[in-house]
Amino acid sequence: MGFTPSAGAEIQSEYYVPRRDALAAIDALRRLGDTIRPVLYVCEVRTVAADRLWLSPQYGRDSVALHFTWRRDQQAVERALESVEAALAPFAARPHWGKLFLTDAAALRRLYERMGDFVSLLERLDARGAFRNAWLERHVV
Repeated sequence: MGFTPSAGAEIQSEYYVPRRDALAAIDALRRLGDTIRPVLYVCEVRTVAADRLWLSPQYGRDSVALHFTWRRDQQAVERALESVEAALAPFAARPHWGKLFLTDAAALRRLYERMGDFVSLLERLDARGAFRNAWLERHVV
């Protein structure tokens, strides 16, 4: 009760896998213990119901969220995320948009089945690119 795992100065990542793959995905992460332990504060697991929101990580599938709160060491966390994302790739892990991940636009198009619809909408509503930036170009367009 007296411990607060997040004080606001951490890096966070989160990935969503289909609920049916939860145990296998957790097992794959457990095998990375020596790799992620030095930069990990806490990992939590939550279950989330499917929804119909195009870019939601749980779009169309009941999911398990695998959340990571990392030490504030960007380079070390990114090295750990390379291993995390590789371990979770067989489970079509979708990253949380508002947290740190490495997955690029090409891979995300395979994970988010409505990404093409979103990009079409983006091109139609923001034809001159006023709301685009380097992050959006790397991860979405």
